[in-house]
Amino acid sequence: MVRVRRVLASVTSLALLASAVAAGAADAKTKSKPLPAPYCAPRLLVLSAMPVELSAVMARLDPQYGKPATTTVGGHDYYLGRFRGGSLVLTLTGIGPANARHAIDAAFDAFRCGKQSAIREVVFSGVAGGDDIGDVIVPARWTADAGKHVTSVDARMLAAARRIAASVKPRLLTKAPAGDPACGCATSPDAVTTVAVTHTPVVEVGGTGETTDPFTGRALPCAPGGGDVFGCAPCAAQTNAQRDGPAFATGVVPFLDPAFFTGYNSAAASPGYVAEDEETAVVAAEAAKRHVPFLGFRAVSDGGGDPLGLPGFPVQFFYYRQLAADNAAIATLAFVNAGG
Repeated sequence: MVRVRRVLASVTSLALLASAVAAGAADAKTKSKPLPAPYCAPRLLVLSAMPVELSAVMARLDPQYGKPATTTVGGHDYYLGRFRGGSLVLTLTGIGPANARHAIDAAFDAFRCGKQSAIREVVFSGVAGGDDIGDVIVPARWTADAGKHVTSVDARMLAAARRIAASVKPRLLTKAPAGDPACGCATSPDAVTTVAVTHTPVVEVGGTGETTDPFTGRALPCAPGGGDVFGCAPCAAQTNAQRDGPAFATGVVPFLDPAFFTGYNSAAASPGYVAEDEETAVVAAEAAKRHVPFLGFRAVSDGGGDPLGLPGFPVQFFYYRQLAADNAAIATLAFVNAGG
């Protein structure tokens, strides 16, 4: 399936944001340091690329523990929450392989006890291209180079995903919420429904997922106030525009080159993959290097089952991203609840 990547639909907004923050003060660089001893408790690391994905997870955490605490290490924000009594650390990677690699490396550097990592498992909760919109895909393997190198997910975690697949099915959403694209938080993302997909979403376990790099090794910066796709934090926490602005102003410049978008538009996914995204294979490989179990949950935001007949990506993505993010979060937390 050919997929024009996420940034293409926002070139105009990126340019406007760049000019708006170009005059920002220089951002002081900080070096990651390990967190204090209280953070040494074993934690499950939950990663998402975009605010809409991580917000869907955070909205479903146990309310009796209150709002997740935020801590910033090396300029990177982490959200410490609990679900069914288990300790979680959640963070955004940002869009693309370079951002994903940096984010997971930073998390492993920050959450450690001496020479030991405090991160016991890693899961990714996000959206992807795939077969039918709303389905949650849990690949057994991931590749970032069209199959030349493949990283397998943790066998025990994959078996747990298979066990919870049937129980999750009744809870998966079929109607597409309107969402909160501007992160205005004026209404609940679920307050306005749109249309229902033409099938009943399911959890599909197995197969190979593909991660591509339309950014050719460069890191796409998040956009301060960039909403639920390009923003720098979950909607409820988008408060650091002054901090994030200067980095965006300088980092976005290569992506405004027309030559970049020419190549970006022509990128196509290889056939035979059950899901296609821009982060998961990199995270899987980095976790494997550290011998930390990993599993990815990717719900389909653009694919079949669209009653409106929208013209694929990016139109389907922007219409169904909240549905996909919610379903990925439902499956991810069902896995956490089952003991991972």
